Amino acid sequence: MKLHEGYHTYYIYIITNKYKTVLYTGVTNNLKIRLNQHKVNIKSNNKTFASKYNVEYLLYYEKFNWIQEAIAREKEIKGWIKNKKIELIKTINPDLDFLNCLFE
Repeated sequence: MKLHEGYHTYYIYIITNKYKTVLYTGVTNNLKIRLNQHKVNIKSNNKTFASKYNVEYLLYYEKFNWIQEAIAREKEIKGWIKNKKIELIKTINPDLDFLNCLFE
């Protein structure tokens, strides 16, 4: 059996809190599960950044076939100032709506 490299799906995502005061950038291979994990971590009072700042609301995501590309993009975005991240989010989500319903 020959493996077909690149036929996977990875996401980089940006989530926020209810008041949109904090942005968190992450990478995952299953956005639906990862968003749920963020929600569970908040309720269980874990000591993660996401739980500390109650970030669970999806504002932005990109899809990749290669994990290396997703990780590189995540690192790139993490290096940006907040205003640049907001400009990126507005390219697909001009009203900064919560997009979680797309992955429920």
